[in-house]
Amino acid sequence: MSQVADVQRERADDSSYDGLRIRELTKSYGVFTAVQHLDLDIPRGSFIALLGPSGCGKTTTLRMVAGLETPTSGSITLAGEDITFAKPYKRPVNTVFQNYALFPHLDIFENVAFGLKRRKVKDVEQQVRDMLDLVELGSQTRKKPAQLSGGQQQRVALARALINRPEVLLLDEPLGALDLKLRRSMQIEIKRIQVEVGLTFVHVTHDQEEAMTMADTVAVMNAGVIEQLGAPAELYENPRSTFVANFLGQSNLIEGTVLGRSADVTTVDMHGIQVSVPTERTHTDGDKGWIGIRPEKVLIGEVGEELDAPGNTIPGGVVSDVSFNGVSTQYLVRMPWGQELQVFQQNTGRVRLFRSGEPVELSWRPEYAFLLDFSQDASAGAQKGDD
Repeated sequence: MSQVADVQRERADDSSYDGLRIRELTKSYGVFTAVQHLDLDIPRGSFIALLGPSGCGKTTTLRMVAGLETPTSGSITLAGEDITFAKPYKRPVNTVFQNYALFPHLDIFENVAFGLKRRKVKDVEQQVRDMLDLVELGSQTRKKPAQLSGGQQQRVALARALINRPEVLLLDEPLGALDLKLRRSMQIEIKRIQVEVGLTFVHVTHDQEEAMTMADTVAVMNAGVIEQLGAPAELYENPRSTFVANFLGQSNLIEGTVLGRSADVTTVDMHGIQVSVPTERTHTDGDKGWIGIRPEKVLIGEVGEELDAPGNTIPGGVVSDVSFNGVSTQYLVRMPWGQELQVFQQNTGRVRLFRSGEPVELSWRPEYAFLLDFSQDASAGAQKGDD
């Protein structure tokens, strides 16, 4: 009886929830399951990114929300309405694709006005002008798409989708065709537009920087499931799996044995060195785990030097590689147990550069470390694939 009551209660909640709600969503192609029992709540007016490598299920999820793929099972509700099997044109959803899909024979004004004119909406001209002003293209109204840059074409595609005032705007790798510099400026531009119009944006990308720059919430996907969901800073600082630790940035993962647990701290033996990890950053119940530390959180110094990171000092390192990148210097340091650890040091001028072959000591503050389940693959997520 309690299970029936739970289902009835959830269905009632679905009808009153004004955002996008996905429940037990599954999509299979024969023996291959692209999306597995996915649950996700996206509040109205939020900006969420589905982030993951090629084949993780993020684009399939987006296409099911758009109505371009039919779920094998599960449900999708939007503003209290079940749209699981609704036709694409009957959903209050618009999609912006990587290739923009603009009409080449129409000028910018007519491209943006197209949807309104089809629905015979009044006062089309003023709405189009307002929308083109929003995307900062008010002076380009009579140009054809071919006369615009890639970034300008992307803004036209956004304007054309937004003018229909959808409940949800879906962005499918929208910046993939742009060069790096333009892509970064468009990340900020799209976030500005989302804040200004206040609509729900769901953004699919394999680019971690893009997801973290633009989205309020990031869902890291892997093999058809969400590995972890949260604010960008939360996912980066406190990953709960080796996949998230490696895919979202870079991590040093070092084998360790749990010596003791208290309310605040987990004490771990790391190849004969005792280190501490905060309890809220401990994500394993086992006796062994992967001690994680981000490369920029590791300090490097000469042997015996007092480093400003009391608590975890790791002696016996030897610099094996040095890469000067202008803003920072990236080191590989071979530790006594044979593992190479990554260290990113800001080039402030206060600390000298080390050379390959020099002996060094490493240190980090315990509050920056995390501990992951040892049964997980330490290399999971390390190879980022393009969609």
